[in-house]
Amino acid sequence: MLIRIFLAALALCFAIFGTWSILDPAAMGDSLGVTFTGDNGIYEARGIYGGVSLGAALLLLSGAIRERMMRPALWFISAYMGGYSFARLAGLIAGDQPTTDFILFAVFEAVCMVVSIIALSAYKPK
Repeated sequence: MLIRIFLAALALCFAIFGTWSILDPAAMGDSLGVTFTGDNGIYEARGIYGGVSLGAALLLLSGAIRERMMRPALWFISAYMGGYSFARLAGLIAGDQPTTDFILFAVFEAVCMVVSIIALSAYKPK
């Protein structure tokens, strides 16, 4: 039951962020201190932040609803958040100076990765 709640909560987070990113990517970027420039900046932001996040939300929601999708959803979160965590750590090593907001994102991503790995280890299909 806790795994379903975890997946549903993450699905909601991804859905909210993805919807915002599709509807108003410039405002989403501005709120993070990121400006999308060039001919394809906004277009790319809609695709990456919006489309990928909405796709993730659907996968996570399917894991929260359907037993057979739980493991793929957990693997996705492990890999996705693990990738973010690795890249954030690499950025710190390279000398990047993130703001407090981005450090909080990094902590959130790392916690999600750890929780999903623990959930994968504890998950016993029925």
